[in-house]
Parts: sequence; structure tokens; C-alpha cells
Amino acid sequence: MFPLSDSARARRFPFFTFLLIIANIFVFIKEITAPSPNDFIMHYALIPSQVNFADYHTLLPFITAIFLHDGFLHILSNMWFLYIFGDNVEGELSPPGFILLFLVAGIAGNLLQYLIMPGSNIPLIGASGAVAGILGCYYMLFPYSKIKTLIFIFIFVTIIDVSAPLMLGYWFILQIFSGATSLHQMASAQGGVAFFAHIAGFIIGLLVGRVVKSNNKSVYE
Repeated sequence: MFPLSDSARARRFPFFTFLLIIANIFVFIKEITAPSPNDFIMHYALIPSQVNFADYHTLLPFITAIFLHDGFLHILSNMWFLYIFGDNVEGELSPPGFILLFLVAGIAGNLLQYLIMPGSNIPLIGASGAVAGILGCYYMLFPYSKIKTLIFIFIFVTIIDVSAPLMLGYWFILQIFSGATSLHQMASAQGGVAFFAHIAGFIIGLLVGRVVKSNNKSVYE
């Protein structure tokens, strides 16, 4: 299932959503145009085996890795989900709160992934955990929203309206099963997608969404 648009209207122009998209694209351009893209990634990516909590320099990649991506498909998918769901979440949070959610979800995702594989030399990169935080918050705040979704069933392709809880719940469950499957890859140092970062980010978003919803009950009832 691939989301095309949602039925919820944003409260205001999503300036900070676009700002985050531009920031990610800017870093990606710097990455692919660097004299050595691989060295660029290794410098700013989170490499679990190099983390030393007594040296703050080794902790900076918990943030910088959020803005790195492994190819065009990786960044396009992340930025598309941020574009579809970010405007509505931004409209419900203060600008600092929205940016903080993005960063905290990304850091939490990287931290969980680090705890799962602390001795790994595989660089962790991507905004997936941060974007997952936005999705989790959207799940809590817009339970009645409809997502116009592109569906692929073998050679059959169609567009249908799917409820937000179904769409994002399906996405979250998929991450859990994919995360369990990826443990074998991690153990054999084969790499793979950081699914646990998605899970941690999504949970952070759920918690933030719940707090926002509790503080504004009259708005969401």
C-alpha cells in the first residue's frame, strides 16, 4: 500500500515540514556530490561499534545520521511520507514541538537500533525513525482520516480510500515482523533496513500524539 494523499486538512501552511524536506534533500545532494560519498557517509553515519558515551563527539551521529540516505529511493520514500502526513501533525503541534518530535523520534530510533546491535560496524543512516514518529502522532490525532492509497495486487493496480488506523497500523505491524526477520541479517553482519528504528520512532509519535490529544480533548471529540 502506497499513500497518495489524505483527507485531513492542515491547520496552517506546513512551513517546517517543507523545511525538514529541504534540509534532507540538501544533505543528500552534499552526500552524493562529495569527492568520496562513502567517506561522507562513514563520517556522519551512526556506527554502533564507534559509540563511546564518554565522548560526546561519537554521540553526534545519533542526530546527523537522520539526514543521510542510501540512494534516491530511500530519500524519496521518506520525504513522501513526511510530505503526506507531516503537514497535519505540524498543524497540531507548535513549530518547536514538531521539529523536536522529528528529532527525538529519530534519535530514539537510532538508540534502539544501537542497543540491538552495539558491536556492529554497519553504518546506520536515514530519516525513517524520525518520519515514523510523525506517522505515530498522525495515527493518534487523525483516527477518522482517509488515506487515498495505491494498491498493488500482482498485476492488478487500483486506488482506494483506507482509514488512517488501518493504513498506519498495517505499516507498524509490518515493521515488527520485518524487524524480527532482520535480526538474522544483523547477526550475520549482512546489514539490512533498520526496522527497529521505525518501531521506536512510531512509539514516540504515539506517545506525543496521546499527550496532545489528552490536552485538547474538546478539539478531538
